[in-house]
Amino acid sequence: MEATARCCERWGVEKVTVDDIARESRVSRATLYRIFPGGRDTLFEARRVYELDQFFDRLLTGVEGADGLMELLARTISVATRELRADEHLAVMLATEPGAVLSDLTADGVPRIVRVATTYLVPLLDPYVPRDLGRRIIDVAARLVISYFLAPSDDIDLADEAQARAFIEPFVMSLAPDLTTR
Repeated sequence: MEATARCCERWGVEKVTVDDIARESRVSRATLYRIFPGGRDTLFEARRVYELDQFFDRLLTGVEGADGLMELLARTISVATRELRADEHLAVMLATEPGAVLSDLTADGVPRIVRVATTYLVPLLDPYVPRDLGRRIIDVAARLVISYFLAPSDDIDLADEAQARAFIEPFVMSLAPDLTTR
């Protein structure tokens, strides 16, 4: 997976071949095709999933110890925003291959990102809200983080936990007005 990232950074997504990745990872082309039978497309999809898993693993670590629903949501949004901003591979890819990256972060990729976010994050909300409400909250939070990452605001910095909480709390309260927040 790391060899794939390095090759994409070096030559761009469109120009990278399975041979390039094999050389970079020091395995044979045949080995890559055994591991990724669909070839280049399957390998790139595996890389996307790997990146998402790594991102959400770091996010889960960053939200440990949150006390209450609003702190959990605010911390989730602020940690996710900081992680995206700090991702050097993402920055290089946005600079060199903006079309491919934007596709992965917008129309083509958002459903996948929301599915993965739901898998990782909705269980954290279970102590506070019913599962269906947790799914809706995480759906909006994921879309919010992506949107503000791609088009930062001069007025709202979602990397700041207090600002993230002020932004998300009215939304959550509109969905669940009887909810007691902490």
